[in-house]
Amino acid sequence: MRKENCNIDILLIGEGTYPYVKGGVSSWIHQLIRGLPELNFGLVFLGSLPEEYGDIRYELPENLVYLESFFLFGDDKSVIGKTVKDSDSFEAIESLYKWFRNGGKDIPDQIRDISFLTKEITHEHFLHSEQSWEFIRKKYQENCPDVPFIDYFWTVRSIHMPIWILAKIVEKLPPFKIVHSPSTGYAGFLASLASYNTGKPFLLTEHGIYTRERKIDMLSADWVKFQKPALLKQPEEFNYIKKMWVEFFMQIGMLSYHRAEKIYSLFSGAREIQIRFGADKHKTEVIPNGVDVDGLSQCLPQRSKKVPHVITLLGRVVSIKDIKTFIRAMRIVVNEMEDVEAWVVGPTDEDALYVEECQNMVETLKLEKNFFFKGFQNIKDILPLTGLLTLTSVSEGMPLTILEGFAAGVPCVATDVGSCRDLIYGGLNEEDIALGHAGIVTQIADPTALAAAYITLLKDEETWAKSQKVALARVNRYYREDAFLERYRAIYKEVS
Repeated sequence: MRKENCNIDILLIGEGTYPYVKGGVSSWIHQLIRGLPELNFGLVFLGSLPEEYGDIRYELPENLVYLESFFLFGDDKSVIGKTVKDSDSFEAIESLYKWFRNGGKDIPDQIRDISFLTKEITHEHFLHSEQSWEFIRKKYQENCPDVPFIDYFWTVRSIHMPIWILAKIVEKLPPFKIVHSPSTGYAGFLASLASYNTGKPFLLTEHGIYTRERKIDMLSADWVKFQKPALLKQPEEFNYIKKMWVEFFMQIGMLSYHRAEKIYSLFSGAREIQIRFGADKHKTEVIPNGVDVDGLSQCLPQRSKKVPHVITLLGRVVSIKDIKTFIRAMRIVVNEMEDVEAWVVGPTDEDALYVEECQNMVETLKLEKNFFFKGFQNIKDILPLTGLLTLTSVSEGMPLTILEGFAAGVPCVATDVGSCRDLIYGGLNEEDIALGHAGIVTQIADPTALAAAYITLLKDEETWAKSQKVALARVNRYYREDAFLERYRAIYKEVS
C-alpha cells in the first residue's frame, strides 16, 4: 500500500508485529501512529514465512501512508539447479562472516554500502557458488565436525540469507525523514542499513531485549530450517548451532546500537541491559509506555461492588506467555475456591500446537468448568468483569496490558519479568515506590506462588481494594498516553 504523493515523516520497521499480529509491540505502533496524526508514517513489515500471517488485524490510521510486507525465510527457488559463477570479491564476504561471528568495534564497510551486497556479492554468490560450498565446508570442519553437516549447512544459509533481502528492501524504500525501529534484530538491522544508505537519522526503541528473547524462543522457532529437537535441547555451551544464532543476533544488535542516534527503553532495567550489551549510555533514555487512562476509566462505574472471582490473562496463546503455568496454578486455586474462573483473552492462531497442548492440559486437570480461552475481545468489555489481571510470561518488555488493567481498576499478579516489578511495586522514583503495591509479583514458572497470590487477593477484599487504589494512582501519575505521545512528538521534531 502506498498513497499517492505520500511524504513519509517517520518510517517504522516492524518485525513480526503490526499490522498482522495483535497486542504487544503492535499496540504500541498503532498507538504511536494514531496518536500523532500531524505526521505521516510509513511501515515496513518483516515476517518469517507468508503462511504464518493472516489478514491485517487493525483498522489502519489515515496517516499511515505507506505499508509494505517482506518475508525473510521463504524458499529461494531462483538458483535451484544452477551453477553460480564465483566472485572476485569473495574474500570480503569472509571478513564479513568473521565480523558476524566474532564482532569488533569497527563495522565492516560492506554493511554500510548497499551496492556491495546487491551488486558485487549477491546472495547467489554467497549461498550457491562453489566458493560458498568450500567456505561453509571449511568452517564446519573447523568449528563443529561433531554436528550433522546438514544442520550446520542450513543454519549458515538461514542466518545469512536475510542480509541480502534486507539490502534489496533498502534500495526500494521511498524517501523518509526518520527511520524508527521498535527492536534490534532484523528490524534494527534494516533500519541501520537504511540510515547508512540515506544519511537519515535512526531511532531505536527496544521493547524487550531482543537477544534474550531469541534465546528463549529458539526451541520453538519454525523459521530455523533444520531438524532441531535433540540438538537444541542440549545446554547452550555445548550447542554450536544455537550459539551461532545467538552470536549473530548479538552482532546485528551491536550494529543497531552503533548506528542509532538515540536508543530508548521502556524501563530502567532494560536500559541497564542495553548499556551492558554495548549501547553508548549517553544515547540511552527511558520512555515508559502510556495508556488511554481517561477512556479506560469508563470501566470503573461498570464494576460490581463485590470483587469478581475472574482472573484474566490478556495475551496471545504462545509459549513465551507460559499459559501452562497459569493452568497449573488454576488447578491449585480451584481446589480451594471452586467458583474462580480463568479467562485467556487473546489470539489463538499464532501457535496451533501450543494452543492444543494448553487445551489438553485443561481437560487433563479437569478444569473445563473454570478455564476458558475467550479469543480476541474488546478489553473494555472484559475488564469490568475481571477481579485480577495476571501475566505469567517468561519474558516481557513493558506490558501495556498491566497498565490498561490499572486504568480500569484491576490489580495484577505477574511474574518477575521486564518492568512488571516496577509497575506493580513502583520503580520510577521514591514517590512511585511510596504509593505501595498494586498487586503481587512472583517468580516465573511457579504455579504454587501464583495460586497463593490469586487466593490472597480474591479472598481479602480489603487488600484487593488497597491494591486497586495504588493501581489507579500509579497509572494516572506516571503512565498516561498523552505524556508518552508528547515525548515522541518532541523527539521527532528534535532529530528531523
